[in-house]
Amino acid sequence: MTATSGTLLHQITDYANRADPYPLYAELRRTPVARQDDGVYTVSTYWEILSLLHDPRISSDVRNRTPQAGGDLPPEDDTTLPPSFLRLDPPEHDRLRRLATRPFGPPHSPRRIHDMGGDLVRMVSGLIDGFQGREQVDIVEDFAYPFPVMVICKLLGVPHQDEVLFHGWADAIVAALDPSPAEGPQERQRTAQRARTELGTYLAGLVEEHRRAPGDDMLSALITDHGPDGQMSPVELITTAVLLLIAGHETTVNLITNGTLTLLRHPEALKRLREDPDLAVPLVEELLRYEPPVQLLPQRTALADIDIAGTVIPAGASIWLMLASGNRDPRRFDDPDRFDPGRRDNEHLGFGSGIHYCFGAPLARLEAQLALTGLARRLDGPRLVADPPPYRQNPVLRGPRHLPVAFDGVTA
Repeated sequence: MTATSGTLLHQITDYANRADPYPLYAELRRTPVARQDDGVYTVSTYWEILSLLHDPRISSDVRNRTPQAGGDLPPEDDTTLPPSFLRLDPPEHDRLRRLATRPFGPPHSPRRIHDMGGDLVRMVSGLIDGFQGREQVDIVEDFAYPFPVMVICKLLGVPHQDEVLFHGWADAIVAALDPSPAEGPQERQRTAQRARTELGTYLAGLVEEHRRAPGDDMLSALITDHGPDGQMSPVELITTAVLLLIAGHETTVNLITNGTLTLLRHPEALKRLREDPDLAVPLVEELLRYEPPVQLLPQRTALADIDIAGTVIPAGASIWLMLASGNRDPRRFDDPDRFDPGRRDNEHLGFGSGIHYCFGAPLARLEAQLALTGLARRLDGPRLVADPPPYRQNPVLRGPRHLPVAFDGVTA
């Protein structure tokens, strides 16, 4: 789906407004539920978004989309991997998510993330050590990208040296989320499908290696675990591994980069974080509200007529949930355009809500807290080289493509 030229939605997805879409979101909120010229319904206010995120009449399954819904369909010759649980509805979604959760977090594996803490601290320190002797770095290339990639590789049991293989695959898969790319939607989907197939083939080989010699990583646990839901099938295992590998680092890159940019624009908050590392916890929550790495969810379909905010969204319609707009809804948050690391009552939509609440939220939070605290503590006199920096093309996963930062030195 390409947003109709001239509409607010077109302006929001237009790269020209990537650096600051928030005034456009404010205008969009004047009509909480709005039908666009091509039949897409945008939902832009907090309570309405939250309601629909918990509404079983909203489908995330691409197979429920129709040409009349105003969204792009996958090519008819799609014989590649099936959708991950992120793109499924109950009961399929629930079973696969339970299986993926067992080796990741409570109640079956309550210490998985906690026990990684020491390794994460060492990763952050090692990357910042690499800034020694330099006067400027690109926070994206030198820090915000390599850190979560190192983490997800360690978590899943992927050899870190293979990162160069899946970098290109990840870029192609993520590009398919862009609702307004330069190339046509069919070509975009075909490129993403090829990338998923190639990545799936690589992971299939890795699965076999872990099956023969299991380790203490999450991929080995998914292969060997026998819980009440049984085991994933081979294709479900590969599809889930693709999802975790891509989602496990792409959004965290944006969270860390957006956080660094916001702190450098708010030096008083940077100073507070440097003096009080405990501030990192509420500060990251405020970042998730103020500059969320996932700005909108454009792939939802109404399974029935839904009456909300005085508008009826008809069955079969495509729905865009504008998370970043809801996060700045003045009906929900006081002074929503102000960055306030000490903000209370901060139940943001940065990780979504409902059954599709971000699977990796605990890990992403910890990564961002450690990364931003490390930068605040160790960089002397950090300052932006360009503001605004160049942004990524994608309006869904919004963040700087590069973030050049100059500094006076690196504290030990």
